Amino acid sequence: MRAKFVMSEVGIGLRRNLTMTFAVVITVAISLSLLGVGLLANSQVRVMKDYWYDKIEVSIFLCGSLSEGSSCAKGVITQEQKIGIQRDLQALPVVQEVFYESQSEAFKRFQERFEGSAIAQNVTPDQLPESFRVKLKDPTKFAVIESAFAGRPGVDIVQDQQAILEKFFRLLGVLRNGALAIGAASVLTAALLISNTLRLAAFNRRRETGVMKLVGASSFSIQLPFLLEGVFAALFGWVFSVGVLAGFKAVVDSRVAPLLTFTNYFTWQDVWVASAWLLLTGLVVSSIASVITLRKYLKV
Repeated sequence: MRAKFVMSEVGIGLRRNLTMTFAVVITVAISLSLLGVGLLANSQVRVMKDYWYDKIEVSIFLCGSLSEGSSCAKGVITQEQKIGIQRDLQALPVVQEVFYESQSEAFKRFQERFEGSAIAQNVTPDQLPESFRVKLKDPTKFAVIESAFAGRPGVDIVQDQQAILEKFFRLLGVLRNGALAIGAASVLTAALLISNTLRLAAFNRRRETGVMKLVGASSFSIQLPFLLEGVFAALFGWVFSVGVLAGFKAVVDSRVAPLLTFTNYFTWQDVWVASAWLLLTGLVVSSIASVITLRKYLKV
């Protein structure tokens, strides 16, 4: 009977402040959706790091006819120098695998990468250098390769792909942090709106709460319907935000992934984990906002 009474009071409160309740639900939904996008952005950065760091290689470009480095002063690399470099690479304990790429192989890969672009039509095989692509057991050990081969006769450039990726991931990190910051600010806005809505509800029902106090109702019994109003608004907003995240994932899978095939993307499991965090965030924020407001404006 008590539970039925509490739920009826919650229903009455929601109907009396229908416009404000709708505004709270929409605000919570948008806030949680923005925070959820930030969480998925964080998952995407993690997935991309796992994907690309597993493919990181060190490229040792050899002296060709167009090389201008000081180590290429004697011209194109000789076969003896090439054999010596490969042998020394394979002898290093930090090296996992060594791949040799000829000019024709480099040209073929270049054409595949830039297929359909104007630059692909203006490059010939002799303009691309031979190279050794080295996969390290630990991608952070680039300095070992650089110190051993940079400036060596026959070697033009020693390039670490991790340095290139780090700049890219720093940019992604800034975008991710920005999305999380916007989501957090939106959640704070939703908390303030919940607080204002409950304050208005407490003021409109001050006579009822006064009567309940006179008949001996406890503070918790009087405050519980107001608290549940905030929680229900958060739950409705959360349901909407889960739909937004699911739609976002569907768009990524159907539209983005087929076009940008160079990496992996966050999974449905990441969506459900993010949704769980949003539910927890919504309940905690709405509960804290409700308790603080009720203690201040509903003194019984």
